[in-house]
Amino acid sequence: MQNTKKIAFLFPGQGSQSIGMGKSFYEDSQIAKEMIQNASDRIGVDFKALLFEENENLEKTEFTQPAILLVSSIAHKLFEDEMMIRSSFALGHSLGEFSALVSVGALDYLDGVELVHQRGKLMAENCKNFEAGMMALIGLDDKKTEEICEAARGNGKQVWPANYNADGQIVIAGVKSDLASLESVFKSAGAKRAILLNMSVASHCPLLSEASDALKPYLEKFLKDEFISPVISNVTSEAYECKKDAVNLLSKQLVMPVLYKQSIQKIDNDIDMFIEFGGNVLKGINRRVTKKPTYCITDMQTLSNVCQEL
Repeated sequence: MQNTKKIAFLFPGQGSQSIGMGKSFYEDSQIAKEMIQNASDRIGVDFKALLFEENENLEKTEFTQPAILLVSSIAHKLFEDEMMIRSSFALGHSLGEFSALVSVGALDYLDGVELVHQRGKLMAENCKNFEAGMMALIGLDDKKTEEICEAARGNGKQVWPANYNADGQIVIAGVKSDLASLESVFKSAGAKRAILLNMSVASHCPLLSEASDALKPYLEKFLKDEFISPVISNVTSEAYECKKDAVNLLSKQLVMPVLYKQSIQKIDNDIDMFIEFGGNVLKGINRRVTKKPTYCITDMQTLSNVCQEL
């Protein structure tokens, strides 16, 4: 089916997971059943149990990451089979950049499942040597956040901006006790809220340098030089469409902040709408960044709705 709209495909990252995600796809699609079974066979994880039964593993990063990528990839595959629409750009939030690469053909979904499973294990292993944490700040501008973090590092604390989600919505990462010690500082500077997140890793900061180095061989192994559409980098907010750039940028991604709002702003004038696959977290963030509509595909009903809308 031909479509003249320019669409950016979006893919959520950690924090979008929930028990039951993807169940509608599994129950109503043979393709989804096969993809879940193939992923289970590939890395020896029972994804049916992980996704649909109460468990603690879904919150562990080495399981969270492949679970989210798998559900996002199923949502995209079912949409692609229905509509045959190519994205003008694909992008994701942190982990979601790997799902974006699957959507443009630069990464096979099963290779992606194994790749981000390893990524999660490397991140968890890297953070075993210290108590890692992340904190969400609401109502504080970027510059003030950066200044406070820089001053804190000058005093021996390990804290860095990690996710630039929207104006007045930023996440910082580092040593958990250092983050906690700055809560009152951030609030005094104007933050409405400073919330320690339920995270056992300190993503997108220099504390993950060991994991960043160790990830490179896996990126070299699994990524392909076959891009149907350009992908927007979390690290630079610029488009790329070759394996060499992907390897370089995705290894840096672990130690550099996610420039999500900058990425949306960069392509906003070049697209008509966004479609988020496998979640609705980015739709909420997008409301603060763009006036363009964001549609979400999280189950068979929303898949049908979006296809009708187009």
